[in-house]
Parts: sequence; structure tokens; C-alpha cells
Amino acid sequence: MATTKGSSGVVKLAVSGGSVAAMGEVRSFTLSQTADTIEDTVMGDTSRSYKPSLDTGTLSMDVYWDDADAVQLVMDPKAELIYELYPTGTGTGEKYYEGAAVLTGKDLTASFDGMVEGSFSLQLNGAVTESTA
Repeated sequence: MATTKGSSGVVKLAVSGGSVAAMGEVRSFTLSQTADTIEDTVMGDTSRSYKPSLDTGTLSMDVYWDDADAVQLVMDPKAELIYELYPTGTGTGEKYYEGAAVLTGKDLTASFDGMVEGSFSLQLNGAVTESTA
């Protein structure tokens, strides 16, 4: 099985209705998807059984803060965003994930001996689509 380095990853974001643009200074991102289940066990069954139900997910990213980056500047709580995540880069044939999300958290951290860093938390809003560049 082939492995890939994360250093080629790209995060693109836009306020809903706008065009997506790459966010600068991204250090990492995490796309987490989960699915609910509904129990359908009945009397006489010897094991519990379940049916798939609604899915959901979150997106988080860590950046070095850049107050000249237009994409970072729209990252305010309650912002409705469109995202595209390219884990291995934006070249032809690369897989990426896209969808809508609501920004639920923004943290900026600074220390006297370090970089100013930002962390963003988003709640996915609808399905995640896998596409190919």
C-alpha cells in the first residue's frame, strides 16, 4: 500500500456564495466523519442489531496566523463556509473532499517565544463529497 506525505495538503475555503481560495500557512487539518445508528433489535433476537442513520462530521485546522491572508480573516464564528480539502495536493487526478460547514470555534494563541497560531473548528453542514481534481 502506498503512503503519502501531508506536506502537499491544501485547504480551500470561501464564505457561502463566494469562490474558494487557498488558506495560507496551514499546518494541519483533520476531517472527522461519523454516522449514527438506530437500534432495531426485537424480542427473540440473541444479539443487538442496528440500521445506519444520519451522518455528521467536523473539520479542524491549525495555522500560523497571517493577518494578510484574506481567507483567515473571514474565519469568524457562525460563518457559513464552503470547503475543499486536498490531502495530497491539487494536481490532476488528486482526490479531494468538499462540502459546506459552519465555523463553531476560533482560537488565536501567542507566546513571547513562538509564532502566533490559529485553530479553527467547523461543524459540517450536509454531505461530504469525494471528487477528483
